[in-house]
Amino acid sequence: MTDTARRTGEDVTTEVTAWLEENWDPDLSVGDWWERLAYSGWAVPTWPEDSFGKGMSRGDGVRVSQAIAEFGALGPPGGLGLLLAGPTIYTHGTDEQKQRYLPDIVTGQKAWCQLFSEPGAGSDLAGLQTRAIKDGEEWVINGQKVWTSGGQAADLGMLLARTDADVPKHSGISYFAFDMHQGDAVEVRPLREMTGRALFNEVFITDARVADDACIGGVNKGWAVANTTLAFERAGLGAGGGNAAGGAAVPGTVMGNLTKRAGDFVTRRDRSGSTGMFANAEKLLVELAKGNGKITEPTVRQDLMELHTLNEIARMTNLRSKALKASGAADIPGIGNIAKLSMSRILRLSRDLGLRILGPLGTLHAYTPDDRKVLDEATGNPFAGILTEMALFSPGPSIYGGTDEIQHNIIGERVLGLPKEPNNDKTTAFKDLPKNG
Repeated sequence: MTDTARRTGEDVTTEVTAWLEENWDPDLSVGDWWERLAYSGWAVPTWPEDSFGKGMSRGDGVRVSQAIAEFGALGPPGGLGLLLAGPTIYTHGTDEQKQRYLPDIVTGQKAWCQLFSEPGAGSDLAGLQTRAIKDGEEWVINGQKVWTSGGQAADLGMLLARTDADVPKHSGISYFAFDMHQGDAVEVRPLREMTGRALFNEVFITDARVADDACIGGVNKGWAVANTTLAFERAGLGAGGGNAAGGAAVPGTVMGNLTKRAGDFVTRRDRSGSTGMFANAEKLLVELAKGNGKITEPTVRQDLMELHTLNEIARMTNLRSKALKASGAADIPGIGNIAKLSMSRILRLSRDLGLRILGPLGTLHAYTPDDRKVLDEATGNPFAGILTEMALFSPGPSIYGGTDEIQHNIIGERVLGLPKEPNNDKTTAFKDLPKNG
């Protein structure tokens, strides 16, 4: 048994707290602090020891994050670099690619986005039509992506592109580490949501280029790599598994946070517009129901108990998964898909219950920072805006990371062994398949 395996939860908290007492300095720049945190292994303790981590379980990783927050230090860089790109690269990348990309991810020097979905390839991701044509030691990329989270702040993107249209659609896809800074060749346009925010983007790629050695996992083998990314995404988004949020500072070169004082970001965390805003929804709903007397209504009490039960089941499922891994046993089949479905159900219940507790106040919502201040002053309830944004945002998580319907299909086909819907996708060349108009 390794030293890591022998640690208890209390040991982990004590160890990281002791390290913080010696090393946290709020006057460091964000970049310098993230570098110190990264090379200690505490930025991503769940990563392998040879990839800046400590080989810890997800449960211990959550404890580390909680200990850093409780200590009052700036957490590791958030975003899709740590959540998706890094784990995918240490799983499928060459040693050279790991050395090239992982340091900038874990130190927050480069921010990443996910260039997967397209206007005609969302749930059917393998139907993507963005093309990559070989030109010497480079590939020329043309196409369009949509629902790109964080694209406006990204230095690099996880790009799926079709490199062979003469084979079945799953077999002709490659996965690239794609430079987002290519002038007019890469255009990022924000998509305004009904919350008033613009967290997603559409990306237009015109004769952009990516080096051959930036292909992760091998040419035409990108579908397997993409599924690894999606598995990490579902695990990170799923109920009971914590979340991918790091500190309030934004990683990468675009937003300019790396040179700013680390201590200035500790209390400025804003989870609005992400699943992180639901992290304390149960506690918030209970307090609001107590405050306006709705706590005495039997149906409200019943739904609050259901919400608590769902959260506890999700937490215990995560602990069960952790125990299986610690014992060397196989993980629960389909656990990532189940966790994501559980999260969707929890968010829908939080939405419906929150609006019932708010009553008519739930029909009011502000769409700009200035309007939010006015609304808070007018209502005298600064939490109302949080609940209405949760309500407006709640349909999103059941779509991104693979829709709930896709999760049901995966569980049915890959876990329960149910027959797939008949099709010829795996035998017909992509170029010969019918395309959406």
